[in-house]
Amino acid sequence: MLKVRKTITASGKTAIQVVKYEREKTLIIKHLGSAGSDEERKRLIELANSFIISYEKLTPLFPEALGLNSHKYNLVAVENLTFTKVYHSFAYEFLSYFYDLNGFGELNNAFLKDLSIIRIIQPASKLKSIKLIREYFGKKYSTISIYKRLLKIVNLSSKIQDKAIAFAKKYLDFKFTLVFYDVTSLYFETDKDDEFRKFGYSKDGRSNQPQILIALVVNEDGYPVSVSLFEGSRFEGCTIIPSILQFKSQYRIKNLTVVADAAMLSFDNINELKKHGINYIVAARVSSLSEELMEKIIRKLNKKEGIYFREETDRGILICDYSRKRAAKDKADRLKQIAKAKKYLENSKSYLKKPRFLKELKKSSYILNEELIKKDELMDGIKGYYTNLKNLKSRLIIQRYKDLWRVEKAFRMAKSDLLARPVYHFKKQNIKAHILIVFTSLCISKAIELFSGLSIQKVKEEILKILDIQFKDKISNKIFLRRMDTSKNPMAQFIHKLKSKHILKV
Repeated sequence: MLKVRKTITASGKTAIQVVKYEREKTLIIKHLGSAGSDEERKRLIELANSFIISYEKLTPLFPEALGLNSHKYNLVAVENLTFTKVYHSFAYEFLSYFYDLNGFGELNNAFLKDLSIIRIIQPASKLKSIKLIREYFGKKYSTISIYKRLLKIVNLSSKIQDKAIAFAKKYLDFKFTLVFYDVTSLYFETDKDDEFRKFGYSKDGRSNQPQILIALVVNEDGYPVSVSLFEGSRFEGCTIIPSILQFKSQYRIKNLTVVADAAMLSFDNINELKKHGINYIVAARVSSLSEELMEKIIRKLNKKEGIYFREETDRGILICDYSRKRAAKDKADRLKQIAKAKKYLENSKSYLKKPRFLKELKKSSYILNEELIKKDELMDGIKGYYTNLKNLKSRLIIQRYKDLWRVEKAFRMAKSDLLARPVYHFKKQNIKAHILIVFTSLCISKAIELFSGLSIQKVKEEILKILDIQFKDKISNKIFLRRMDTSKNPMAQFIHKLKSKHILKV
């Protein structure tokens, strides 16, 4: 068996050799050189050990311990190893890369980073999250310090959104000219309200629980650039003006177009948008149009696609189009509503809310509203839009509105993938911190989707496959950490390509 031998030369230096003891004789197999300093001696010893492994063709269990930067070689017997822990260090490193890419690393808040990352991996309460952070990443946080740390996150609100804006400008060519706006509700696991958590119209079907409203602004790619919070009792149409005006003022935007759904539309809102020089594209409630106007629209479109009705109104330019696919959906939805109405007539006690298409003859006495059903049939497939963009073609106006699904998708990601709801906090500051953490996670997730072309769920599945496994040698009590093979993992290859292109140096 080969050994490393150190011997003092006549010049006082230390000669490093690889030797073999055979029949009480020492055979020099390789002379590596003479060292005059500790540094040289360590380097030559490492070279000697590398030579022995190469010469004897030994493959150690932990090759990372045999690199030129190591001072010892750890040769262990497999039967003496015990498996002790696994960590998701690769997943943490992967998500950290995109956390930094979004610019959030410059905020120097480790708690925000770790909570945002763990929310992507496994959404949970704050107490559960810090347990998962310790279990998955080996990072410890005191439960006593949670709420003090959350307060620090609240104080970063403007900076977090500034970083999102900077990312959108740098990587997504965001120029502030077009944004998409929508509102959703988040409910709380309680039946008591306060000045912030209030009862209101719940999009989650939880009208018996207090809620808050979340207003989100995204760019053309669906990347979030701003978030606002409102008390739960506020009508969602009353959120767009303060949210958009603050956004416009904060970033000194001169030319801004906002796309929103029909719930945001009112005379007051339109006048306010015009007053502040903001362009708008919003859905029109076609059912509320006058019969005379509806007849004109129906005659013009004549159930044909590719034709546009366009007319000036007091709410802006009204544009309508027809879609066969939409007509089929409208018909199917109406038939379901008629079926509900008929069941209601048979037994009203099983319904909490009166279905559509019913007409009241006298108190608590109803019949099918045949007139309304016929009117609804005439509007099958027709959708309307209001805008003040006079020089943009009708087709482009409608296409801009159709892109509103991007903000709806962002909300779905926040509510499903990141489990923003339900919220267990009851103090306003902690609720704000929670939403900022979700917003940060949403930015990271959306950036990953845009760069990789994969859903965040698919990415998560892949990065969680790579584990860092901890072993303990029963003989020496040494701890070893070994990462699973990453060579065939698509996310490992993807992140390597990003780093090689120097998109971000980490």
